Amino acid sequence: MNTTSTLDRPDARLHYEVRGEGPLIALIGSPMDADAFAPFADELAADHTVLTADPRGIKRSTVADPTRESSPAVRAADLAALIEHVGRGPATVLGSSGGAVTVLALAQDRPDLVEVVIAHEPPLLRLLPDHEAQLQTAEDLIALALGGDRLGAWRMFFAQANIVMPEEVLVQWFGGDADPQSLADERFWFEREYLGSVGWQPDLDALRRADVSFVLGIGEESVGQLCERTTTALGAQLDVEPTRFPGDHTGFVDHPAEFAARLRAVLETR
Repeated sequence: MNTTSTLDRPDARLHYEVRGEGPLIALIGSPMDADAFAPFADELAADHTVLTADPRGIKRSTVADPTRESSPAVRAADLAALIEHVGRGPATVLGSSGGAVTVLALAQDRPDLVEVVIAHEPPLLRLLPDHEAQLQTAEDLIALALGGDRLGAWRMFFAQANIVMPEEVLVQWFGGDADPQSLADERFWFEREYLGSVGWQPDLDALRRADVSFVLGIGEESVGQLCERTTTALGAQLDVEPTRFPGDHTGFVDHPAEFAARLRAVLETR
């Protein structure tokens, strides 16, 4: 059974969904919403209670002040409130991309609420030797996006990520019209969420002290990509060998059953 509800926060209303029975696992993206995780969540719901949510300011999760930054700390506090509200913690939490930054911030700020943290390809640019140039590129592509060059911004985004994206696919995805909700979500992400995520500096000492089991995920098809570099750099800092998962940066979307099987195998060792 899939139940859908909302949780009111002091400055936001969060859309969330719960499915299945068993130990609690939360699946979190940034900017990916709950729908992106649905097939993967359905796979896990056979033996877990699965929590998914739209991040604040995205799709069905609204904010009172759209000019406030959606920082990793703010999103981690939202996730903490959801886990406490569902009432089945401490939880296993899996975050992908910016959501991986969210779950790391949660482990840093509220380790009491989590047992296992799976951070799948967190784009932590400050951990890289060339972080100044990488952060400048992030600022440049944000400026393009907010200045109206949507196609140029996404072209730069994929180039920085070292993800091969044929020009005809870029034009098909980002060169034409998009529905108003998608455009609003994209703008909020670029304007209020993106730089704070890729520029987040984890408190490595706090993460090392946390009584939490860390899994750092990298896609089997992500070899040579930017997030392989950032995840490997974080692993070196935390003395955690990264774990390969099916697919690439969005493997849980493209291969939900295989990704769930790998996740179950990893959790059995924790």
